[in-house]
Amino acid sequence: MKYLEEFRDPAVARRLLDEIHRITTRPWAIMEVCGGQTHSIIRNGIDQLLPAPIELIHGPGCPVCVTPLEIIDKALAIAARPEVIFCSFGDMLRVPGSDKDLFRVKSEGGDVRIVYSPLDALKLARQHPDRQVVFFGIGFETTAPANAMAVVQASRQGLTNFSMLVSHVLVPPAIEAILSSPSNRVQAFLAAGHVCSVMGYWQYGPLAERFRVPIVITGFEPLDILEGIRMAVRRLEAGEVGVDNAYPRAVTLEGNRPAQAILAEVFEVTDRTWRGIGTIPASGWRLRPAYRAFDAEARFDVGDIHTAESVLCRSGDVLQGHLKPNECPAFGKQCTPQSPLGATMVSSEGACAAYYRYGRFAEIALDHA
Repeated sequence: MKYLEEFRDPAVARRLLDEIHRITTRPWAIMEVCGGQTHSIIRNGIDQLLPAPIELIHGPGCPVCVTPLEIIDKALAIAARPEVIFCSFGDMLRVPGSDKDLFRVKSEGGDVRIVYSPLDALKLARQHPDRQVVFFGIGFETTAPANAMAVVQASRQGLTNFSMLVSHVLVPPAIEAILSSPSNRVQAFLAAGHVCSVMGYWQYGPLAERFRVPIVITGFEPLDILEGIRMAVRRLEAGEVGVDNAYPRAVTLEGNRPAQAILAEVFEVTDRTWRGIGTIPASGWRLRPAYRAFDAEARFDVGDIHTAESVLCRSGDVLQGHLKPNECPAFGKQCTPQSPLGATMVSSEGACAAYYRYGRFAEIALDHA
């Protein structure tokens, strides 16, 4: 486990925690953007080891969680068609739509398959020329290059039976939307290292300057997160703004230029609806006109599907940092991993799933004892 255990060294973690305690003199609210960071924080108890004045706010960086309900319902409608092989990563299959999920569609006879790459869907399209193969293309900037390459390959190979249901969202506009909100409490950000490994972090400097906040590019292991918090607190205590890279082993300022080039070729920026949050301008990608023939939403004419969110589910407030998962009245009661109201309870990166899985619902367990 070399190169992994060294980022979980308890002695180094203790030194970082001691330094954070030493430099913290006042309350600070820091948001970790990525759901993977949230799970690492809760699993390792990092939030409980920090000085009491430091609050970690869980952000909207879970791509499954922010995929809008209407996109889920469009996926369900397409997947139920007899001529379709619907391909998705496994974490989307239990995300609830208005009245069912992809597992239910599969149990009712839909040909729904778990794949590990969009290239697996291309292979299925070649193997089944008499079927329509649809790949569910969701995620932040991290997964988008592979999805873009799949579209390019489908075009080059002349695969007329392949298409993609696209729901890609972008991190910087989400940070801007959070900071622009009248109810914003976030004073610093831990930005998602895997996103920045693709896109770089040059976009974050203007955000930091405009909103006068520190932004630290952070990884996902305990020491990565603690170092990110330390750097953020140091800037907050000094009254400084700016961007720091606490993940230099994976992230550079400019990012992955070839990946960015393929993204620019295939996708164009568009407004996107975020589940539980609403529409954020210029916060997503859609296929450019040159590749619009591979747009599953248009091919299967599901553009008119519109939905309403559950009135019980407070996942939007969780994603924006307005409340912790266990502060939602439905948490652990009407909403559990077995009967979820929203994606934040079933996604592997969802904040509600992290709280439920790692026991941050003791008071609910006592209520039902």
